[in-house]
Amino acid sequence: MTAPSRPFLLQLMQAALVAADPAVQIPRNLPGKPKGRTIVVGAGKASANMAQAFEKCWNAPVEGLVVTRYDHAAPCKNIEIVEAAHPVPDAAGQKAATRILEIVQNAGPDDLVVCMISGGGSALLALPAPGISLEDKQTINKALLRSGATIAEMNCVRKHLSSIKGGRLAAACAPAKMITYLVSDVPGDAPTIIASGPTVGDPTSQAQARAILARYKIPCSEAVNNILNDRAYETVKPDDTCFDGHQVVMLARPQDSLEAAAKIARDHGITPVILGDAIEGESRDVAIMHAGIARQVARHGQPAAKPCVLLSGGETTVTVTGKGGRGGRNSEFLLSLMIQLRDDPGFAALAIDTDGIDGSEDNAGAIIEPGSWRRSIKTGLDPHDFLTRHDSYSLFEKTGDLVVTGPTLTNVNDFRAILIE
Repeated sequence: MTAPSRPFLLQLMQAALVAADPAVQIPRNLPGKPKGRTIVVGAGKASANMAQAFEKCWNAPVEGLVVTRYDHAAPCKNIEIVEAAHPVPDAAGQKAATRILEIVQNAGPDDLVVCMISGGGSALLALPAPGISLEDKQTINKALLRSGATIAEMNCVRKHLSSIKGGRLAAACAPAKMITYLVSDVPGDAPTIIASGPTVGDPTSQAQARAILARYKIPCSEAVNNILNDRAYETVKPDDTCFDGHQVVMLARPQDSLEAAAKIARDHGITPVILGDAIEGESRDVAIMHAGIARQVARHGQPAAKPCVLLSGGETTVTVTGKGGRGGRNSEFLLSLMIQLRDDPGFAALAIDTDGIDGSEDNAGAIIEPGSWRRSIKTGLDPHDFLTRHDSYSLFEKTGDLVVTGPTLTNVNDFRAILIE
């Protein structure tokens, strides 16, 4: 091989993670100082990291509160960091969201509200609409996660059942000045979808939210149905005056990570091919598509000659059938890919979630090399059986192929790399 596959793939991963670090970009995108207070609020897996970076370079008093996932905190001196549950919201997230809303409602026209928003913020800002219980939201959230719904569909429902998402946080901030820093974890980088768009206008409707729940046959309580049919509780629309003068800054995108990895590949004399930064679909099916492209490279030199690395991002889904095992969308992608490519000596691959947590396990994803298939068979493991049971974590744990990074304090969704030599 031109480069040992495992160290090379891990180097690509590290470049992708560095490119996604919002702490690098915040000092380059600071707003002007306000006459009044500077208030930092936010939510997401990267929000504590973002708050810490802002506090370090902001040469003025600052206060506020951000909520992040458990074990994703970054220490700040004056900005309070609260941890809560993800992907299913909990009482800690609800309490934090209530406090955030109270903080910004006290902001005046001379104050500046700085919103740190990243992936995961939708579950972490758990403030149900009037009449809806946290248990209602937890039940619907769990059902959506198991249904195979896209992130855009899930967030459409979430924002219509919330008192803070879908532009409502921005409405609460008025008349204060506002800037929102974003780290994108969604295909297409739409600010309205990232963390369910708490500070941007929402173009979706209650009717769309109702249609999504019907499409995936998700039952709703009477309270949920009442909110989704109450026109007075529609989300805040893009033409609302609360967004006047609001600045939105995109700090990190999936494409940035793919381009950083591509540069490393070129430095190694390996041609990078970026397949897309917004690939969606069932993880196992997306793997079949990637395997087909990898074979086309190996056999016909298209769309690039060997040595080549296929790079892609986006957010795949896993529709759980039966009880389900242990594993996230990236390890399931990689298990399906391994089955497709079998023990071909010319392929190696890595797939991770850039937040460092694939699904609800402790790994970021996994890695396969030439020989991974044969090694699993020799140890008595049946990859097909593990895939059928959505138990990819257990297989890769037994073969020693899990990738464990710990929380990365950023989140630009999936990162996949397939090396063909």
